[in-house]
Amino acid sequence: MAMISAHRCGAGSDLDLENTRAALDRALTLDVDYVEFDVQRLGDGTFVLFHDDFVELDGRTVPMAGLTFEQFSGMADHFMRYDDVLAALKGVKHAHIDLKFVSPESSYADPESTYEVAATKQALEILGAGQFIITTLEDRSVRAVRDWADGIGLDLLVGLSLGRDIAEMSLVEAVRTRLSEFFPGARIRDSRANLVVCHQRIARYTVARFARRRGLPLLVWTVDEPDALAYWLTPDAAWLVTTNYPERAIGLVKTA
Repeated sequence: MAMISAHRCGAGSDLDLENTRAALDRALTLDVDYVEFDVQRLGDGTFVLFHDDFVELDGRTVPMAGLTFEQFSGMADHFMRYDDVLAALKGVKHAHIDLKFVSPESSYADPESTYEVAATKQALEILGAGQFIITTLEDRSVRAVRDWADGIGLDLLVGLSLGRDIAEMSLVEAVRTRLSEFFPGARIRDSRANLVVCHQRIARYTVARFARRRGLPLLVWTVDEPDALAYWLTPDAAWLVTTNYPERAIGLVKTA
């Protein structure tokens, strides 16, 4: 059966618990294979657990990339440093690291100079090879990490995530984006992704078949409803299922 990943540390419906130490501590006690969390990069180079690329302060939107760790830690309701989370997971759970940032465009000519590779190096140093996966919505980020990993002989799963939010896009851009996700062959090839990461609805339509035909592992997100969990947790449906309710998924696996 598919393995289970605790989405945003398995915070469930409580948004205030997402990517927090309380959620992480609980996830470490559960029978899950991976713990998923979002990583942002601050302007001083510090990596932290946070989903959005901005924080709200006195009615102002402040970009994460414009903050130091000292500033961010004083503004955020909750925060965890990336290296602290990796240390907590070491020897206990695999890490599912979802990168939410990109590097300056010029840095992609040298993958090792990218922020994405810097975050991956930290995970490798703390957790060791085979103990984590990297996922991101950004094609260039996937390619940078894959090229760097291949260059040092590291066997690392790096996933291109399909299912980007199109609410703020123009109609033309939204259609183009969705078509590239329903039929992702060119993007998977050009990014060199060796893990397919997909929203469950898109996966059901086309991407699950695509991954199976190409022999690529499939990670499906974010699966919460019992019927959907039962579907994706069945043998050969997916490699890894990310859910906000890991206990629910664990219960289904135990009764299967």
